[in-house]
Amino acid sequence: MAMNQHPCRSQSCGHSRRGMIQSAVAGSMLMPGLLSELLAEDRPAEDPLAPKASHFPGKAKQVIFLFMTGGVSHVDTFDPKPRLSQDVGREVKLDHPEIRNRPGYERIFLKSPQWAFRHRGACGTEVSDLFPHIGGCMDDIALIRSMHTDHSNHYNATLGMHTGSFAFARPSIGAWVSYGLGTENRNLPSFITIAPAQTYAGTQVYASDFLPGAHQGTLVVPGTEPVANVTPASPQSQQRKELNILERRNRRHLAARSADPQLEARIRTFETAFGMQTAVPEVFDLTKESESTLKMYGLQPGQTTGFAWQCLMARRLVEQGVRFVELIDTGSSGNWDSHGDMMDHARLALNVDQAIAGLLQDLKERGLFEETLVVWTTEFGRTPFNNSADAKGREHHPWAFSSWMAGAGVKGGIAWGATDEYGMRAEVDKVHVHDFHATILHLMGLNHEKLTWRHSGRDYRLTDLYGNIVQGILS
Repeated sequence: MAMNQHPCRSQSCGHSRRGMIQSAVAGSMLMPGLLSELLAEDRPAEDPLAPKASHFPGKAKQVIFLFMTGGVSHVDTFDPKPRLSQDVGREVKLDHPEIRNRPGYERIFLKSPQWAFRHRGACGTEVSDLFPHIGGCMDDIALIRSMHTDHSNHYNATLGMHTGSFAFARPSIGAWVSYGLGTENRNLPSFITIAPAQTYAGTQVYASDFLPGAHQGTLVVPGTEPVANVTPASPQSQQRKELNILERRNRRHLAARSADPQLEARIRTFETAFGMQTAVPEVFDLTKESESTLKMYGLQPGQTTGFAWQCLMARRLVEQGVRFVELIDTGSSGNWDSHGDMMDHARLALNVDQAIAGLLQDLKERGLFEETLVVWTTEFGRTPFNNSADAKGREHHPWAFSSWMAGAGVKGGIAWGATDEYGMRAEVDKVHVHDFHATILHLMGLNHEKLTWRHSGRDYRLTDLYGNIVQGILS
């Protein structure tokens, strides 16, 4: 007999406890309210994070999502435009959302890229001098140069990149992946976001919205105590007894409230927190990492902040079975919103370049690369023009930007799609945010049209009513 199994639940008993309760109700022995409480206590709680079968065999088991918040300039990083340099100062006429009815922008002129591009790797993909380390990894990367989005505002574009919705709160992509596949390590959350500070759209970038709250991302803030209050206040055996009592009472409370999703999520958090007390101290302890590994990321011994720390923690978390890890670049270097001076990109790139390349190398050396999907993106690009040719900065640009994927199921060494001669618009093999999401889900073994949740009378999905898988980047 299994531990804690009640004798009357074995097959040898004439009646199970549940059967006796149901028989009693047939004879009108119990009031309906009492019946619901007893059945709720008798019935094992459904586990929303239990591992689930994918729709079809996926190449990836987990995702590391690298988000460069603020809008990275594609024409200064991954999308070389020699004509932009040749025609610098040429006046152009555009009905662009960032200059429409904007004083001082009645006339606009082409602005030259500020960094040189070079062929990288055996594949020869051109990447600017901003990213020499990532450039050295291009043989493993599928670069998408034809991204486009629906909004030029930071909040809306960030919301869209994370939730597929540009105007309304919806579940984050990490929550959708957690809902679709569950987790293989119950001592850690299935979805973790590591960020020094909130980005545009705030907590919605890792929220579960109408999905069960267990799928919401857990925020980790770099520092000496990345997860607060994780040290247990009492012995684990005592906590376990207390949680069992609390679980039974909470289930009774829930049974009388029509399966309130917020209450269900709150109940589940007690179990997650209990498991994290054991797992978190170990997974966040970098003292056993070798000096060569720290050097690979550009990390100093004892360092607990910076994007290099975030990248190393992402590897350690997926190694422990966390399904979806997002790293948001909101560190002391600021973000990529370079209206005033594009030279800010130099400092920002230096902060992430070696760390990201180190992550890719580390995943390969540990045999995790073929089962981990690494995604690099931003919310939009930056304009190939400004109100003067010698303006220091660039404006928001939703018509074109660059993103990339690497790892599980991705064809490395390719550049997919293209913008026009100035990097103004995505023109060849265009990839919308919905297509981007559909491709990520596909690599996880999830059909984006079938991964749905009924809410307010309709079936919702991450890709709304759109989305096509970018087959050309799949291996």
